[in-house]
Amino acid sequence: MNDSNKNAASSGGEFLSFTLGAEHYGVDILKVQEIRGYDSVTRVPDAPDYIKGVINLRGTIVPVIDLRLKLRLEDARYDAFTVMIVLNVDDRVVGIVVDSVSDVIPLNADQIRPTPEFGAAVDTRFISGIGTQDDRMLILLDIETLLDSADMGQAQHLEDAAA
Repeated sequence: MNDSNKNAASSGGEFLSFTLGAEHYGVDILKVQEIRGYDSVTRVPDAPDYIKGVINLRGTIVPVIDLRLKLRLEDARYDAFTVMIVLNVDDRVVGIVVDSVSDVIPLNADQIRPTPEFGAAVDTRFISGIGTQDDRMLILLDIETLLDSADMGQAQHLEDAAA
């Protein structure tokens, strides 16, 4: 895992809370550019199923990734609560589709636990820690690792194809 992302999560900060199914996730609020309602995307041929396509965001072609499909969760549903979070990751803009956005949660370093070890059966590379607040748990995503170079390479290809 990327140590700088681990350190960022373990030192605390503010996290945008969102849901995928029944679980709550969090992403570093400093990576969030904007939150939008989910609207139609332009599908790009031969893209992996979790890459929904691209949108034109004020002149910038932005790849859109369905996080539920990327994390191999149950089938994604699209309804009035479905939201697109536009992130700025490593100077790249990317949209992620989530079920709903909850709120911004401040977490101190002592409220963030390390990711448990599950062995080889579970891929935890995308998780930078588990945030706890009262009785609530938040799976903190390491968004740079989640959108790894293969995805970003694919996304760049999509942007170039759409341009």
